[in-house]
Amino acid sequence: MNPWLQFLADSGARINPDDGAAEFDGPRPAGQLPRAYVSPLGDLGLIAITGEDSPTFLHNQLTNDVEHLPASEARLAGYCTPKGRLLASFLMWRTEATIFLELPRQIQTTVQKRLQMFVLRSKARLNDAGDQYAVLGLGGEAAAEVLKQWFPSVPTQAFAKQDSASGSLIRLPDAFGSPRYQWIAATAIAQQVWPELAKSMTPVDTSLWRLTDIHAGVPQITQPTQEQFVPQMVNFELIGGVNFKKGCYPGQEIVARSQYLGKQKRRMLLATVEGAEVRPGMEVFSSTDPGQPCGMVVNAERNLQSGVDCLVELKIAAAEEGAVHLGSAQGPVLAFAKLPYALPA
Repeated sequence: MNPWLQFLADSGARINPDDGAAEFDGPRPAGQLPRAYVSPLGDLGLIAITGEDSPTFLHNQLTNDVEHLPASEARLAGYCTPKGRLLASFLMWRTEATIFLELPRQIQTTVQKRLQMFVLRSKARLNDAGDQYAVLGLGGEAAAEVLKQWFPSVPTQAFAKQDSASGSLIRLPDAFGSPRYQWIAATAIAQQVWPELAKSMTPVDTSLWRLTDIHAGVPQITQPTQEQFVPQMVNFELIGGVNFKKGCYPGQEIVARSQYLGKQKRRMLLATVEGAEVRPGMEVFSSTDPGQPCGMVVNAERNLQSGVDCLVELKIAAAEEGAVHLGSAQGPVLAFAKLPYALPA
C-alpha cells in the first residue's frame, strides 16, 4: 500500500485492496450530496512523462492535442488501438517539466507498458507517480470557499487549472448542479491538509465520487471495457476528448471516419436500474431484438436513492424503439435520463 493510502487507513478509512478506493464509517449521503464533500481518489493512478520529446511523443499517441496543452488547462484524451478502440481514457495536464496522465490504477501498468513500447528513440521517460502524489475529489456548493485556504484563485471553468505551493487544482464538469474539483497534491501535503479538510467538508466514499462522474456524463475506460468503444460511442468527442485537427495517432483514420462518414448510430446514455447489481462490461438487450446485445454498461455506481445509475453505450434506435434490459432480454429495465450535454440530432 502506498504512503497516502496507508495514511488514510491509519486515519480510519477502509481501503479496497483491489483498486485503492476508500470507504468511511457513517451513513452514506441520501437524496442529495453535502454542501461540501471530499473523497480520496486512490483508485486513480498517475503516469508522469518527462523529457524534451514528451509532448511530441504523447501528441502522436493520444486523441487530443498535447503539444499545445497550456499549463493553465487540463484535457481529456484517449489512447486507442490501431482499430480505433479505446484502451484508456485519461485526464491530462502539465507542469513546467512534466505531463501527467491520470487513469484507473487497475489498468495503469499495462497501459504504461504499452506506451513505453513506442518511445523508441524519443527523449521521453514514463514513470509511475502514484506514490509521490495524492488525488482528492472535492465538490458541492461550498467547496470553493474551503479551497481558498490553499488556492487564492479557484478555477471557474471546466478543465481550467490553477497551481499553487499546495499542488494543482482542476475544475471538472459539474454534477448534481454543483461544482467539482480535483486536487493533486504531493503526498506529504495531502497528509498535512487532510485533517482540516475532513473537518471542513464531509468525507465520502470513492464510489460516490465516481457517481458524480457518471452524472457529469464523463466515461472512464476500465478493465472490462478496454477495446470495446470507438471514442464517439461514449461521447468522448462531445466532452473535449478528441481533436480532429491534430496529426495521426493509433486508430486515427477509424475515429475520423466515424466522425465524418454517416450518422452516429451508437451513443452513451445515462440510465438508472432498480433491484440489480450492475457492473461495467455487462451487456444490455432491446425488447425489439432480444436475441443479441444492443450495448454495454460503461460505468455504474449505487445512486443516492435505492438504485444504480450507469452510463450505457448502445444503439440509439434501441433506446428509442423499445425497452432496454440489463443482462438479458428478461432482465431489469433501464430508465433513461438526460445527460448534462446535448447529443447531436
